[in-house]
Amino acid sequence: MKTFTLFMVAVLGFTALNAQVDESKTGAWYMYFFNHQFVDSQFGIQGDAQYRNWNTLGDLEQLLLRAGLTYTPKNTNVLLTFGYANITTGEFGDGTDTSGENRLYQEALLPQKVGHRIYLTHRFRYEQRFVEDQDFRTRYRYNLFMNVPINKPTLEKDAFYAAFYNELFINGQDNIGDDRTVELFDRNRTYLGLGYVFNPGQRVQLGWMNQKTVAWGKGQLQFSFHHNF
Repeated sequence: MKTFTLFMVAVLGFTALNAQVDESKTGAWYMYFFNHQFVDSQFGIQGDAQYRNWNTLGDLEQLLLRAGLTYTPKNTNVLLTFGYANITTGEFGDGTDTSGENRLYQEALLPQKVGHRIYLTHRFRYEQRFVEDQDFRTRYRYNLFMNVPINKPTLEKDAFYAAFYNELFINGQDNIGDDRTVELFDRNRTYLGLGYVFNPGQRVQLGWMNQKTVAWGKGQLQFSFHHNF
């Protein structure tokens, strides 16, 4: 019941946006994701590198580098990860000031197939955040991914597919130090895109994501390459 109450507070926390960020400017995120399973092992590695801009190019929003060790329990298709991320965040506009964050995270990926063509993945992630000039913070995230092949029956070579996701972020605490507070609701991201499968281990996506926080909402183009090797 407590978890449900926190969720409802977060959803109702979608409030009016302010003008600190120019919401009319579409940003762009350039992303590389990798995943590797060790031979004859339940362990592997995964991670990503993301260069995010407030505009198309040049106004740094974030540089995010993340990697983790994965584990697949026997007789399951669940992927568990323990990882680390380093994040550099820039300010919106002409300023060049940046702030840093180190982050530990644990996540579970649960794939699911619905019918013959709908591929779902549920991602649950818990983060421990060490943000510059703030107290220790935590955050809960849930992402629902959906991929639907268009010209092929499965996500096979030469398949085009529609891609969708929605991710909700909930802060673990509202006090971040020095009498500063944040809302329990942190942000929500909704994405729609088109992907192409070069081969079972390589695919590319182009899409548009809308991100809403308690302070602002903004559109972002996303260019991503997904690499399993």
